[in-house]
Amino acid sequence: MPESSLIGLPSSMSASLEQIAEVHHPLVLLTRHSIREEVAGHGFASYALPLTPHGRQLAQAWGRHLLEYSGRRIHSCVSSPIQRCVDTASLMLAGQAELLGAPLGGLPQIAEQALLVEPGSFVHDVQQAGPVFLQQGSLGFINGFLREEISGMKRPQHGVRDILQLLHGQAYADAASSSDRGIHLAVSHDTILAALLAVMAQQRVITWADWPEMMEGVWLWFDHADFMQATLYWLWRGVQYQQSVAQLIHLADSDPA
Repeated sequence: MPESSLIGLPSSMSASLEQIAEVHHPLVLLTRHSIREEVAGHGFASYALPLTPHGRQLAQAWGRHLLEYSGRRIHSCVSSPIQRCVDTASLMLAGQAELLGAPLGGLPQIAEQALLVEPGSFVHDVQQAGPVFLQQGSLGFINGFLREEISGMKRPQHGVRDILQLLHGQAYADAASSSDRGIHLAVSHDTILAALLAVMAQQRVITWADWPEMMEGVWLWFDHADFMQATLYWLWRGVQYQQSVAQLIHLADSDPA
């Protein structure tokens, strides 16, 4: 595939394919949606903002590239129900179908998942948290969340636990998953990825330099079908990390909200 078709793809994503080549566990790609229309202000994007024509082309090209250069097919797909996320997932699947010469009807179904809507998994009372999100903008809101300063929000570890359980369940949905060489795709928003990555890295403050770009994602995998016995591995911007799931979410389980 011509490199021009992947213009706009964050450089870390294509390079990551070499690093995941030797992973022999079910792989999850949790990605921000593709390139959407621009937004002004604090960084809050209306749910109605669609992908640009280039964003649509990029999502399809990236889906095809994933299969062409990694040999890994998308086996399952969950998405925020916001249309730009659903469209990103659909186009990535279509790119793989194009390479396979497969009918679109044979593609995995896209399961819409409310936990992946921003600020989604991290909120238990949107009436309290929602206005703060609009007032502070994306970065300020996530930093307030990490410092546990915003009413109506889960504790950070609770929100991360919920997303990781969702992704683990997606990866190990059937008995054959332990030898799965495919990809389990999850499409979400920048705030979800930013908060998840910060909590996993034990950061209390992040900057725009930490912020995920459009069509940028984190690769995750678990080494055990039992969530609480697994070690979580993740690859973000060329650096691989790992942490015991039990240790990562210990505070969430020992101090319920």
